[in-house]
Amino acid sequence: MRAVVIRGFGGPEVLQIADVPMPVVGEGQVRIRMEAATVNPVDLGTRSGALTEAGLLPPRDVIGVGWDIAGTVEQTGPEVTGLMRGDRVIGLSDRLDVPLGTQAEHVVLDADAVAAAPAGVSPVQAATLPLNGLTAAQALDGLNLNPGQTLLVTGAAGAVGGFAVQLAVARGLRVVAVAGADDESLVRELGAELFVPRTARLGEAVRCLVTGGVHAALDAAVVGVAALDAVRSGGAFAALVAGGAPLPLRGIRVFNHWIRADGALLTGLAALVEAGSLTLRVAESMPLDQVAAAHQRLAKGGLRGRLVLTP
Repeated sequence: MRAVVIRGFGGPEVLQIADVPMPVVGEGQVRIRMEAATVNPVDLGTRSGALTEAGLLPPRDVIGVGWDIAGTVEQTGPEVTGLMRGDRVIGLSDRLDVPLGTQAEHVVLDADAVAAAPAGVSPVQAATLPLNGLTAAQALDGLNLNPGQTLLVTGAAGAVGGFAVQLAVARGLRVVAVAGADDESLVRELGAELFVPRTARLGEAVRCLVTGGVHAALDAAVVGVAALDAVRSGGAFAALVAGGAPLPLRGIRVFNHWIRADGALLTGLAALVEAGSLTLRVAESMPLDQVAAAHQRLAKGGLRGRLVLTP
């Protein structure tokens, strides 16, 4: 089968479409015929070597690329229940140190990392949900806010930020969105009650809208200490990128959220998609063999939605 791999770090030119053996299904696993796989910023960090420099990915001869997948179950291993051949599914590969990622024609995942795909959407749309949706939902769980409290979301027009806005609103939170001025209408459509342009002095601007500051911040845009200044003393702050967590000033609980596969939570997110409470956004779909072009496009920034590869 064909799969995207790298055998050395660098620019998009190091991405290879390799012929590799079909992955073998083990106990508690399923093999999925990939119909769509999303390109995410973490893939750029894998390819460039940034994750290895950060100590998150040990050097190895061959590294697989890709986290999200949408496709069809084609084989189940022993001890797998609730999934059958022919099921349309989505899933997440949450390990970095692997020879194959989800950007491959066939992918093996643990069954508990897989959920039924949301009905009524294409595989290309469905593939945008696992990594970014789980990141937003799990970070919100870590912030542990109560209905009626205020949440600052930076990068609110992006993939993770957009999900965070909608999920926070569904939990009864008041959202202050930070994004480019041109994105105000978009983030308000997603449910943000208040808006601050990212060019503003963030702490001061937010405190003009929310007396005393917000109860918590979800920092999808890696703003860091400027976003921390908008949080009231004793609040909470979720950083989503390694090295993006500021010092816990003023008794603020600061944590780095690390994504984990969770099929049960993914099932709940798929239900929100079906109910119209969660929006899937695709910037463009591209063939697998154009993965280098996808990396170049993502690196330029400005996308409103994810790039998705198809076999």
